[in-house]
Order: sequence, then structure tokens, then C-alpha cells
Amino acid sequence: MRAPEVEREDVGLLTELEPVVARALDAHFRGADDWYPHRYVPWTLGRDYDGVLGGEPWAPEQGVMESAVRDALLHNLLSEDNLPSYHRVIAELFGRDGAWGTWVNRWTVEEDRHGTAIRDYLIVTRTADPVAMEDARRLHMQTGYDSDYRGDVLAGLVYVTLQELATRISYRNIKRISGEPVCVALLQRIAQDENRHMLFYRRVLEAAMELQPERTLGALATVVATFRSPAHGAPDFPRLSMSMSRSGIYSPVTHHTEVLAPVMRHLRVFDRTGLGADGEEARDRLAVLLRASEAQARRFAGHVHSAL
Repeated sequence: MRAPEVEREDVGLLTELEPVVARALDAHFRGADDWYPHRYVPWTLGRDYDGVLGGEPWAPEQGVMESAVRDALLHNLLSEDNLPSYHRVIAELFGRDGAWGTWVNRWTVEEDRHGTAIRDYLIVTRTADPVAMEDARRLHMQTGYDSDYRGDVLAGLVYVTLQELATRISYRNIKRISGEPVCVALLQRIAQDENRHMLFYRRVLEAAMELQPERTLGALATVVATFRSPAHGAPDFPRLSMSMSRSGIYSPVTHHTEVLAPVMRHLRVFDRTGLGADGEEARDRLAVLLRASEAQARRFAGHVHSAL
């Protein structure tokens, strides 16, 4: 079943893409490597908190991790927290039947581990205030999440492809600056999941580009122009996002050089021939958007360099 606002044309596209989704799903299951969050949490470091157990209250000096890593983990945890809303959004868009429905559920199974593991790690290591984390989780989930591209299958497909890649890179960069062995192992494991999710979506997006190149180029232009984190509505998001930019975990440079440019190259956006007027117009918009993104990345890099 799909949401009624999905256009008839997109319902037809989803049907055409179903065999591709089935093959991508088979490949995903062949490479599946289930893991267990409890094995990535240093439980021996844990001790009781205040409250019912009468333990030690949290205090800022208890966390030994540098603030950039803590902020990035909190941002990513808030992103993971809204999984129920994400599941609803992609189930409405892609459907709950057939290969699409199997994928939606499998993706949700794998994503659910991420928030569980990160939260347990942060609480056991006393890296962040557990009361503040719970308050932020409650507020963020109560607000919920809805796609900026509701009912638009191609734009939704573009968004999840870019977002999974961005998330993988974010986890990789947090791991790089963390230096704490257990955290490194956990983030490596999560990043592997995110990479396999990106590969699934990218494979389907490639097929969509072959089936409907002009509409897919238009969707790319729409999403590149409006892309934002799924955690954009989370408490303290502007500060956490800025912290990630300053530390180099995820900045305008990262977004341009490691997300937008590689996806455009992989899809051969600027090498395609035989496009009609709509396709050429969408590609022209993409060229303008990428030049603007590159310029923003250069300005940010220059600002960071001058501040050092």
C-alpha cells in the first residue's frame, strides 16, 4: 500500500523499478552482516545514576571525549531517534508490498540498531547528560518528521541516496577524530550499514535515471537546491551542526566534495546525451547549483584556514 498522494505516474515508475529493487535487495541480503549493539558498549565503565538507584548524578567533567565528537554523536543520535517517522515516510512513498515493502522493513531493522548502540555508549561512558538526551529525544520525536518531497518518488529516492552517503561520511569522520577504540569500532560498524544502504538506493536511482532521465535530473536539481539534514528540527540543531562544520566532520566542503560531486559523476549527469528541453534545463540548473556549492565550500575552507 502507498499513500494516496503518490502520483499515478510515480506508481507506474515504482512498478517498473520493482525488479531492480528485488535484485538490489537480494544483493543486500547476500552481504548482510547482522551485529549486536550490546557488544559495542563498554559496560564495565557503567555505574548507577541518581534517581531510583541512588547513584552518582551526571556532571560535565565526567565525559572524557572532546566536545566535537560528543556534539557529532548527539546530532547523529537525534537523527536516528526519529526512525518511526522515517519508516512511515518511506513506507508511504515506496509502499509496504513486494520487494519495496521488504526493503522498507529491512532498512528499519538495521537503522534501529544505530540509535540503540549510540545511546547506550553515551550513557555508559557518561559522555553526555542523559537527562538532556532524553528531553531532546522526547521533543524531537513528538515533533516528528515529514519529507520535504512528500509524494514525489524520484525526489524522495534522490534524497535518501544523498542522505545515506552523507551519514556514512559523517560517521567515518567522527570515528577518525574520536581516537577511543570502542567508539571507533562502533562507528565503523554503523558506517558499514549506512554505506550498504546508500549502495541500495544508488542502484535503484541509476535505474530510474535510465528509465526517466529527464524527470530524474529534475528531481536531482530540486533536492540539491533544498537538501537539509533530517534532524533539522531537533533541539539544539544549529549549534550541533555548526560544531560539526568547524571540526570538519560535516561541513560545506564535505557536502560538496564527498556527497554532491561524486553522486553527479556516478550518475553521469553531465555526460548524458539525447536529452530533451526539460532534461537540458534541469542539467543547467544542476550546473549552477554545483558551482554555487563549490563556491560555498571554497569560502568555508578559506574562513577556516584564516581562523587557524
